[in-house]
Amino acid sequence: MNGRGKSDWPVVPKKRANKADGTPVAAEQVEGRGQAKGNSIEQSSHRAQHRDRLSQALGRVRQAARRDKRLRFTTLWHHVYDVERLRRHYFAMKRTSAPGVDGETWEHYGEKLEENLQDLSGRLKRGAYRAKPVRRAYIPKADGRQRPLGVPALEDKLVQRVVAEVMGAIYEADFKGFSYGFRPGRGQHNALDAVTVAIHRRKVSWVLDADIRGFFDAIDHEWLVQFVEHRIADQRIGRQLRKWLKAGVLEDGNLRYAECGTPQGGSISPLLANLYLHYVLDLWVDWWRRTQTDKEVVIVRYADDFIIGFQIRADAERFLDALRERLRKFGLELHGDKTRLIEFGRFAADTREKLGKGKPETFNFLGFTHMCAKTRKAERFVVVRKTMRKKMQAKLQDLKRELRKRLHDPVPEVALWLSSVLKGHYAYYGVPFNARALSSFRRQVVRLWFKALRRRSQKTKLTWERMQRLQKYLPQPRIVHPHPGERLCVNT
Repeated sequence: MNGRGKSDWPVVPKKRANKADGTPVAAEQVEGRGQAKGNSIEQSSHRAQHRDRLSQALGRVRQAARRDKRLRFTTLWHHVYDVERLRRHYFAMKRTSAPGVDGETWEHYGEKLEENLQDLSGRLKRGAYRAKPVRRAYIPKADGRQRPLGVPALEDKLVQRVVAEVMGAIYEADFKGFSYGFRPGRGQHNALDAVTVAIHRRKVSWVLDADIRGFFDAIDHEWLVQFVEHRIADQRIGRQLRKWLKAGVLEDGNLRYAECGTPQGGSISPLLANLYLHYVLDLWVDWWRRTQTDKEVVIVRYADDFIIGFQIRADAERFLDALRERLRKFGLELHGDKTRLIEFGRFAADTREKLGKGKPETFNFLGFTHMCAKTRKAERFVVVRKTMRKKMQAKLQDLKRELRKRLHDPVPEVALWLSSVLKGHYAYYGVPFNARALSSFRRQVVRLWFKALRRRSQKTKLTWERMQRLQKYLPQPRIVHPHPGERLCVNT
């Protein structure tokens, strides 16, 4: 691989010249546009571009990226400083987002929106735009620790959204099908379906549940920029990415700069994370399973969490050793406590029973505990997904604290809020074979609400019988997701 070391597998496409023969037609073909007799994109574009025209412009980029996997794009920056595109992304931003270091809010910026967008576009066009430091914030994690988040300034967030859209038009043609995190049209349940179907239908007997330690804080800036340059030759894109990476983090009034890592919370961080793992992990895994074994190997990745299934244990152990070495080359390492190789699959229960090892182990992925089981009637093997106990307990603790804040709110308002919480919980965890966990969560919510209502007065007359009438306003548990095989077949 180009850069600081050589690789034992061919993943890096060779660089192509910006112009094949020095003609403007060749440059237009690099961007994916048809021949325009030497006219630039700015000259051939209508001034009052609307959404369809913007979509068509990036549509040509997508088509070119799909046609030629070795193509390098030389002229992309004009998509970034387009005022209409900036305006569209401004209105797509969350109105109530926390302000960055400049204190600018969405509403205040919108009071002089056209003036601000024209000024921003001009600075982007002439290279006068400067990235601001990221404000550090923390959110609690399920294990009690704090997860650091970066809060960019509003203009940084806006420009990052546009750059992510432009870059995504190229890299969506490159990303592997087993990558599901932070991609349009894909989500957590698509990844969960893929894991379940792979274990059901492929020859999987061993599962590697892997997690990369502190991934977002360990991304190497130099490697990241080199990966971007494999497909994007527009130096203005590269310079802007470096500005964001080197802008620094402001925490408690202290500004510090990091040589590695991308702050979670930035609009472009998910794309950069996917891009980094695409070259470090995805391409390498695809090469390894094609060349290093003739047995079954399947992988599903969501951000830095990934599940890999193997047919035989020997392959799994060889792969794990090679994976550690591979990640080390790029400044990454596996999380020791969260990375496990377990026996899992349709034959795991029988094999372990013969050896006297007990039931197969379980693994956690995207909020669900995956277990081996059999149907009651047909005795068929199934993968049962149950709400992770840690996730449920953390959610109930959050509800307990929120109910204390709403202690003296009108009962109908609290009931409406709890109904929305339960509907959201069912929308994510309402998968087949998880009905018991859904019912348990609802019972715990009712119990917490009952205790909160009794705390409203020392002379309360609220009885459990009366509470039974109140809880009828809370929605009952329901399975909202189809079986994994049904949805996966429809999507693919």
